[in-house]
Amino acid sequence: MSDIVIHALASAAYAGLAWHFWNTRWRSASHDAPAGLAGWERIALAAVLTLHGAILAQILFAPDGPRFGFAFALSSMLWLALVLYWVESFFLNLDSILPGALGLAAVCAPLTAWFPGRVPPTTSLEFRFHISLVILAYGVLTIALLHAILMALVERFLHHPGHTQTGAASGGVLSGPLSNLPPLLTLERVLFRLIAISFVLLTLTLATGMTLSESLFGKALKFNHETVFAIVSWLVFGLLLVGRRYYGWRGRTAMRWVLAGYLSVILAGVGTRFVLEVILGRS
Repeated sequence: MSDIVIHALASAAYAGLAWHFWNTRWRSASHDAPAGLAGWERIALAAVLTLHGAILAQILFAPDGPRFGFAFALSSMLWLALVLYWVESFFLNLDSILPGALGLAAVCAPLTAWFPGRVPPTTSLEFRFHISLVILAYGVLTIALLHAILMALVERFLHHPGHTQTGAASGGVLSGPLSNLPPLLTLERVLFRLIAISFVLLTLTLATGMTLSESLFGKALKFNHETVFAIVSWLVFGLLLVGRRYYGWRGRTAMRWVLAGYLSVILAGVGTRFVLEVILGRS
C-alpha cells in the first residue's frame, strides 16, 4: 500500500470520526449528549491513532534519516494531543472537543505526504531528544488550548440570557453538547496543570535547543524568528502562571494569555518552518 493511500486512509478515518462526534455531540444539541466515549468509539479512536502513529514513526525511522518540517510538526502535534485526550477521557468527559480536534487532524495527517520536509543537519541522540521535547510541548499546549476554548464556550453559555445560571460552574447541568462536562472549576484546574507541564517542557526545549545550537553553530542562541518567538512563548506562559498564582488570573484574562502563548509557539516552530519550506523554498 502506497504512502499516499495510507495518509488518505488516516485522514478519512479522522474525518469520519469528526462527523460522527459532530452528529452525536453537537448537532443533536436538543438531546442529552452521551456521557463519555462508548466502547466502540474508544476503540475506533485508538485504531486511527495507531495508524497515524505508524505514519509518524515511519518518518522518524526512515532508512535515509528522519525528515522534519512544518507538516511533520503539525501532524505530530495533533496526533499527540489526541493521544493525550484519549488518556484523559478515562477521567473526564470532554467529548465536546472531539469534532474540532478530529477535523484538524483530518487536515493535518496527510500533509506529510505532500510536504515531506528535509533531513536535518544532524540526527544525533541530542537532536532527537530536543525534537521529542518540542513535539511533546506542542501536543500538551494544543490540549491546553482546546481546554481554554471549551471553558470560554461554557462561560458564554452560562452568561447567555437563554441558558441557566446553574450550569457547570456550580456543578449543575448545561443543555446540549456541554451537558456532561465537569464543573468549570475542574476544567480550570486541569487547564493550569497542563500549562504548568507545558512551561516545564518549553524550558527544557529552550535548554536543549541552546545546547544543540552551541554544538552545531558555536552559538547558544541564534537570534532569528524561531528563537525570538520561542522565548516570547516561554515568557508568556511563565507570566500567566505567575499571574494565576499571585493575582488570581482566570476566565477571559487567562484565555487571552493562552491564545497569545500558543500563537507564539506556533510561529516559533510551525510558522517559521512553513515560511522557509513552502514560501521561500529553503531548508
